[in-house]
Amino acid sequence: MDPVTVMNLLFDLTIFVLGLLVYREKKGVLPLWVAVAFGLFAISYALTIVGVGSSLILIPLRALGYLSVIAGLILHRTH
Repeated sequence: MDPVTVMNLLFDLTIFVLGLLVYREKKGVLPLWVAVAFGLFAISYALTIVGVGSSLILIPLRALGYLSVIAGLILHRTH
């Protein structure tokens, strides 16, 4: 088990939970999009840790994560 992958999973889960908590309190769109993105990143790292993370799965998950952050920032900018 790679310690960097485990560290990334733990940080991603922390940001995911914090994003959901901030969204619940403030109802802004950005924290929700960030939570979704880091949830996707956490899934990709969890799959890597358990050994089922192939490029066909990981690349789309991580791309969707980055696109979620981009979408959240664009939506936040327009409000």
